[in-house]
Amino acid sequence: MQMPQSNPLLLSYTLQELLARDTVQVELIPEKKGLFLKHVEYEVSSQRFKSSVYRRYNDFVVFHEVLLHKFPYRMVPALPPKRVLGADREFIEGRRRALKRFINLVARHPPFSEDTLLKLFLSFSGPDLQHKLKETAQCVGDEFMNCKLAASAKDFLPADIQTQFAMSRELIRNIYNSFYKLRDRAERIASRAIDNAADLLIFGKELSALGSDTTPLPSWAAVHLSMWGSLKQALKGLSVEFALLADKAAQQGKKEENDVVEKLNLFLDLLQSYKDLCERHEKGVLHKHQWALHKYGLMKRQMMSTAHREPESVEQLESRIVEQENMIQTMELRNYFSLYCLHQETQLVHVYLPLTSHILGAFVNSQIQGHKEMSKVWNDLTPKLSCLFPGPHNVLTPPRSPQEDGMCPH
Repeated sequence: MQMPQSNPLLLSYTLQELLARDTVQVELIPEKKGLFLKHVEYEVSSQRFKSSVYRRYNDFVVFHEVLLHKFPYRMVPALPPKRVLGADREFIEGRRRALKRFINLVARHPPFSEDTLLKLFLSFSGPDLQHKLKETAQCVGDEFMNCKLAASAKDFLPADIQTQFAMSRELIRNIYNSFYKLRDRAERIASRAIDNAADLLIFGKELSALGSDTTPLPSWAAVHLSMWGSLKQALKGLSVEFALLADKAAQQGKKEENDVVEKLNLFLDLLQSYKDLCERHEKGVLHKHQWALHKYGLMKRQMMSTAHREPESVEQLESRIVEQENMIQTMELRNYFSLYCLHQETQLVHVYLPLTSHILGAFVNSQIQGHKEMSKVWNDLTPKLSCLFPGPHNVLTPPRSPQEDGMCPH
């Protein structure tokens, strides 16, 4: 990690520096059909390594497992769920997006980005990637065993680290809840734009169908033949403008999905990985440390109670107690190293917080650009409707109420 030499606990990254580390694209390759099964493959392209490799979902699963094994005290983002029976295109596309978010968060995470496992996953094109990943992870232990600062992590922690941990966890939980609601609203807004596009397209097609109707007028309506013919002629060509309006609305919806919803999902994935890390700390190393201390206490009491009755078994108990003491010492070091990593991961979350301005800026720009483009099409449409509004200078005027027309409802 990039840190000031005076205090290795502190990070000095900016959001721009993290985002510049790499940009990874994950694109869907058409399904290959076998004798019994068909599977989905992804083309994973890394800007940093200038590589393009093919990966299956199970490759991501193994990569996720070895990352957790090597970096148990870091934020490892979760993977999307496995394929279910009858998975449709929407599910497959949603999973592709989630895999893209996962690999980009990993590729920009300081310790992960410098690790051999990431380079293997993004650039290895040989056979049996999964075996290669597992073999590489097994050769070197986890981060605690390889970090020079692991034994002295406690020295860099603030005295009130437990209080800070509790406060940070509560703050990030609140941030997560707010961003979760923002994501849901953004999804609804983008979805409405896409629904609006479909409605505008159908609206224009119906107007065109009305203008193209060839049903002859009855004789008693022949006096209106010329007027109806002019109206039909005007209606017939409106489908082009409404198709353009639909296209603009669809573009706005897709843009908001990609630039707003996806960025919100990326940040939510990061926050969720922090919440998962906090749980791993409490249920994992902290729980094991407490259990080791409890077991140590039981063994000490057992030795005291058997010392006068079975002197020969005391030596065995003493040996076991020494082993337990060594285990407790290791667990204490791991506990402090876990808190050390948590402190850094908390800072990393805060480095990502300015992403909020990126998201808000993308949302505002999308709204401005979308309404601006649609307003232009509506304005261009106005002259083509002039023949539909007979009157002084063929001006489009709002419909008058019955009272204004002198039609009183007596």
